[in-house]
Amino acid sequence: MAKSYKELMNEITTFIFDVDGVLTDSSVHITPTGEMLRIMNIRDGFALKAAVESGYHVCIISGGSNEGVRIRLKNLGISDIYLGSPDKVETFREYCAIYNINPEQVLYMGDDIPDYHVMKLVGLPTCPQDSSPEIKAISKYISHKNGGKGAAREVIEQVMKVQGKWHLYYDGKHD
Repeated sequence: MAKSYKELMNEITTFIFDVDGVLTDSSVHITPTGEMLRIMNIRDGFALKAAVESGYHVCIISGGSNEGVRIRLKNLGISDIYLGSPDKVETFREYCAIYNINPEQVLYMGDDIPDYHVMKLVGLPTCPQDSSPEIKAISKYISHKNGGKGAAREVIEQVMKVQGKWHLYYDGKHD
């Protein structure tokens, strides 16, 4: 019998997220100089930082290469940031090899076709509510939130609650 997504959450040691459509709402604001600006959710950021501080591996793999995104993620304590990744599967395999991570212990959140093949390799593929149909079809958990609107926070919080770690963030130990 297949494990439920809640049972799979017990085994998660690693979170991997795409950026556009997951940590953002897929929109880009283009300035007159051609710079593409993205909007990220503060609550997603809080949860990403909480995961890092709780000892989870947190990794970002994105085809995009915005340096503002890199700075934001570094400020949250994330050191494994792969922007401009031409092959997400190769990047994923290299990352797992560096840290000796079992793919079954990985929660990956993606939203569109570039995430498809890597999502097939992980223990808990997840996606935001507004993801493409192909990604929803292979996800073991579909967030109730859209990309950039708290989907990352939702899955991180659920994993940490299942593993008994979320309470550290509302009992005053991380004020």
